[in-house]
Amino acid sequence: MINSNGLSGTGAGRERDGSGSGAGRERERRDGVSGGTYVGVLECDVVLGAVGSLKHKRAVLRPVLARLRRLDVAVTESGDPDRHRRALIAVAAVSGEFAQVQRVLDSCERQVADEVEIELLSTRRRLIGPHDE
Repeated sequence: MINSNGLSGTGAGRERDGSGSGAGRERERRDGVSGGTYVGVLECDVVLGAVGSLKHKRAVLRPVLARLRRLDVAVTESGDPDRHRRALIAVAAVSGEFAQVQRVLDSCERQVADEVEIELLSTRRRLIGPHDE
């Protein structure tokens, strides 16, 4: 378990039980793993409308990326910058709960699919948890 200073404590394999009158009491999890961190990455391959320059491409993508950032995720535009009509939007989310990462990435994918000025061609999703290497 990581304490508030970011240092490993002696409570490894335990988690806080915040329910009932025994709030704050630690209980052993069946798998012996203390919580965990989950990282999700979503890559969205998109095509842009009538874009003829890199400057215009950035002007179209900038508000899309800004709307995604409002969902509390890390976002970047990657891919080949010489291809003015194509872009790869990468989104990363981190949480202590697997389901939360899934919900956030689902929301981001819907957000990109609903954009008017771009067309979502495909997505790729990767999830990394405490048991992955």
